[in-house]
Amino acid sequence: MTRVPQPGSTTRPIPRRQALLWGADATLALFAADSWFPWLARWRQRAASADIFPGDAPDDALWALWQQRGWAREALHYLKLGPNVQCKLCPNNCLLKPGDRSHCRNRINRNGTLYTLAYGNPCTFHVDPIEKKPLFHYLPGSRSFSVATAGCVFRCLNCQNWEISQRKPEETKDPRGPEFRLRPPLPASLTRAQLQSLSLFPEDLAAVAEALACATVSYTYSEPTAFYEYTLESCRQVRARGLRNVLVTCGSIEERPLRELAPFVDAAHVDLKGFDEGIYQKLNSGRLEPVLRTLRVLRELGVWIEVIHLVVPTYTDAPDVFRRLAAWVAAHLGPDCPLHVSRFQPQHKLTHLPPTPLDTLLRARELARGEGLHHVYIGNVRGLPDAETTFCPKCHAALIERDVFAITRNRLRTGACPDCGTRIAGVWSPPPARG
Repeated sequence: MTRVPQPGSTTRPIPRRQALLWGADATLALFAADSWFPWLARWRQRAASADIFPGDAPDDALWALWQQRGWAREALHYLKLGPNVQCKLCPNNCLLKPGDRSHCRNRINRNGTLYTLAYGNPCTFHVDPIEKKPLFHYLPGSRSFSVATAGCVFRCLNCQNWEISQRKPEETKDPRGPEFRLRPPLPASLTRAQLQSLSLFPEDLAAVAEALACATVSYTYSEPTAFYEYTLESCRQVRARGLRNVLVTCGSIEERPLRELAPFVDAAHVDLKGFDEGIYQKLNSGRLEPVLRTLRVLRELGVWIEVIHLVVPTYTDAPDVFRRLAAWVAAHLGPDCPLHVSRFQPQHKLTHLPPTPLDTLLRARELARGEGLHHVYIGNVRGLPDAETTFCPKCHAALIERDVFAITRNRLRTGACPDCGTRIAGVWSPPPARG
């Protein structure tokens, strides 16, 4: 351990590794180039930055096409360190030399400037019921225009959308050939070639969502933090049209960019993937604490939050850990915050595991209710009675009944239980603009 003087007569121990990181940061800032101490820059990258893709930026020809399409923009939230850059968007804090690509696959260092390659070029979009996000207490029965680009800040072993989340933008989009810009009036259909080459810029995205009679736009399927600049400007354009924004996220984002984005976000589905730092690293290549911070900040800023937790056998199915997760949600987000307990299905790199046993999910719901949560749902299970039913927390009457993504019965009256008058937490009609 290394000790540093503190005000007064006491000292506070600082881990040696943290002290060395501070020293490396100071040295890099002073010399602003790893040409002075190349060994130090390489060590600093290994110590504080996530795995990256060295020398994997697009070549000059592809870069020119990407720029011509408008799919490359200078990134937000990064530091210039001479020819190097350090991304400060998410806790990965990727440190990139010229020609390197970030952990999320979407950001590159081009001649000392950090660029995003995920702007205006979604690889998929769809009109979904809001219940698919899942959001059960936000504008039930409404439609959400859902959009995603390639890339993700995590590398979850169980990812269900790995075909896009673990791909580079160049592997999902093709800038060659004639430009196709999607905007109203909308075509009756799109060819595969059009999907691969189309642009959907923020102002057009908002217009398309409005033309499709969607109440919201959801940034989903992969991870909106990985296409942050596109998400941020789209949120602004969507809000200007009087529509609302939904963030479907793993929650791994630094606080400064989160606070820049959150005023334009109306609702968030946050995936709390566990409650153990070791499991977060092993299962998701991420960290727990930044996700908890994201949840606290979103609540502080008035964003409607619903939390989902996927119960993965042998990883996140320990009852004592789940009890602590539910207790944290109740204490920090409130007893009315919906918690979705979701069944794992063999996916991606965990195809050797079985689906989550039904008894495990029922036990998790019981534990969460025991910690004081009023609205606990079980997802990814067909035919289980009341798995997705909203109950009144006072008189326990069934208020909203669902079958997967469809509402089969809704007894709410202006956001309240018709039997006892208890107000049910949620957003049941379009709210006024927040800015």
